[in-house]
Amino acid sequence: MAEKLNDAALQHARSLVRDGKVVRDKHAGWAAKAPTAAEENAFIEKHGWAEYEKWHLGVDETASEQTKGRFSFPYGDFSRVDRGAVIAIESRAAEYDHDDIATAAKNLLELIDEE
Repeated sequence: MAEKLNDAALQHARSLVRDGKVVRDKHAGWAAKAPTAAEENAFIEKHGWAEYEKWHLGVDETASEQTKGRFSFPYGDFSRVDRGAVIAIESRAAEYDHDDIATAAKNLLELIDEE
């Protein structure tokens, strides 16, 4: 997969954090809170692919444009940034050598923790 940092999504996440739209749980627990496939589908149906893309720090520009497989590293529930999701992104991105995404997640986590 040719994943790279989705700059527009990073800017969106930073804006949400600055606006206080963040879940600051001290424990990760993101897997239990992540949107389900049905919730993702409902969001796409209501808001479209461009809005869906804003909620993912990773994008594979070689994948078909209107597929979920194009986007990776979700950071929230379509309303707020989730601290646990950002922790998971940093860890998983580093594990798979997506250094730009891991660094962006680390910086986003620092922003969350200083707000």
